Amino acid sequence: MDIGDVRIRLVHHTDGILRAVASITIDGCFVVHDIKIFEREGECFIAMPSRRTSEGEYKDIAHPINSETRERIQKLILDEYYALAGKPAAEG
Repeated sequence: MDIGDVRIRLVHHTDGILRAVASITIDGCFVVHDIKIFEREGECFIAMPSRRTSEGEYKDIAHPINSETRERIQKLILDEYYALAGKPAAEG
């Protein structure tokens, strides 16, 4: 799987934990929009696109099948976010 394009849109309000929204292009032919970048207690993480159910829960509508792929996607997105935001990349 080749993730050839990672686009980050910074969120400029500071009243919540949402820091940015990302899009990725996979294998030059499939795009996933609305991947959210959150920061809590100094640590950033991603949330895949989701939809609110009638019970009020959020369910991912697109997501990696395994943790290895999720970690790879998260690293690519966060590396791009840190570079754009002028923040040092997290270790690990």
